Amino acid sequence: MDLAYIPSPSTGVINLGPIPLRGYAFCIIIGVFVAVWYGNKRWIARGGTAGTVADIAVWAVPFGLVGGRLYHVITDYQLYFSEGENWVDAFKIWEGGLGIWGAIALGAVGAWIGCRRRGIPLPAYADAIAPGIALAQAIGRWGNWFNQELYGRPTDLPWALKITESANREAGYYHPTFLYESLWCVGVALLVVWADRRFRLGHGRAFALYVAAYCAGRGWIEYMRVDEAHHVLGLRLNVWTAIVVFLLAVVYMVVSARVRPGREEIVEPRAAAGKAAAEAAGAEDGAPDADSGNTGEDAQEGAGKGADEGAEGAGSAAKS
Repeated sequence: MDLAYIPSPSTGVINLGPIPLRGYAFCIIIGVFVAVWYGNKRWIARGGTAGTVADIAVWAVPFGLVGGRLYHVITDYQLYFSEGENWVDAFKIWEGGLGIWGAIALGAVGAWIGCRRRGIPLPAYADAIAPGIALAQAIGRWGNWFNQELYGRPTDLPWALKITESANREAGYYHPTFLYESLWCVGVALLVVWADRRFRLGHGRAFALYVAAYCAGRGWIEYMRVDEAHHVLGLRLNVWTAIVVFLLAVVYMVVSARVRPGREEIVEPRAAAGKAAAEAAGAEDGAPDADSGNTGEDAQEGAGKGADEGAEGAGSAAKS
């Protein structure tokens, strides 16, 4: 008799009339909101303005979803393009199948476009949102629980995941690798937040730490999974990907620390220029005129000049 196990939901979809509500999609959406919300808090703390993270996420999230789906379809092409399969299923993202490697890679392209439009350095933005991305992954992994997918080897541990019988899976008790990765991602988020506060990481190093730490966990978790996957030299393809990306992230941290030590003083040039102009205008507004004693018109003129100079400085910073 099994005394303890993690049950799987009987279905991953709840039909609200003609509208299907899918647990996988909800987990992805909630994860995105958490990432943007927490990234916004960190961005403001770094000297940025509220709303910037969300504005750039408008570019990053769609690119990330497309990249994640492309990676999955390319690396598991046999699920969609082999004999007896329907290639149209490759577009059914709500049924599961997002590769984090492709999501981060193409999502970074979208973020770069958004940062470019706002005159913001991409590494600073990446550092701000890194822990939020890890938390989004922690939440998103529960979508695999709803779909009863991506579990590990059979086990009799008390936290085993109970999987029910279906056309493409065998009933039994398996390692809940979705839960392992979810907890690991929470730990990665905490690690990045701690390291960022302790060492004042800048120029993309907080993001690189997130990538390296995630890959370290993904490697052993991926090794436990039993779902179909391509193998290279006896290891699953995603294990090799984790190893390569881990090494690249570590190299980036080392080289970046030597080439560009410290942290960016200004992360949003336009906001900094506007703030400086406002402070200059306020200072001039409060200073009396030595000759006439008037402060009103002269202060307004000084504020206008300060704003113009701030705008010119912001334009120069954005172009650079």
